[in-house]
Amino acid sequence: MTVNAWISLLVAGAMETGWAIGLKYTEGFSRLVPSVVTIALMAGSFYFLSKSLTDLPIGTAYAVWTGIGAVGTVILGIYLFGESRDLLRILCLLLIISGIIGLKVVSGE
Repeated sequence: MTVNAWISLLVAGAMETGWAIGLKYTEGFSRLVPSVVTIALMAGSFYFLSKSLTDLPIGTAYAVWTGIGAVGTVILGIYLFGESRDLLRILCLLLIISGIIGLKVVSGE
């Protein structure tokens, strides 16, 4: 079912955000617990991405997956690490979000 594929893709994107942020906490994979959690999130992210591919086109799924990961990582970077909240940076995030929505709309799913 296509709805399940989109839910799997959303979970995969959220897990991608988690492992991207987790990389910061692993300190080069020198810290055990953050490293194990990060690797588990990586595996889960790939698993759910692969599940979404049963019903979604690879180009759409991959672009949405990376877009969710990018937007989530930037937002958490701002919140957790005090990264820039510059207006142009936020506008670029909105462009990514509009691209994700556009891909969902034109995919016909």
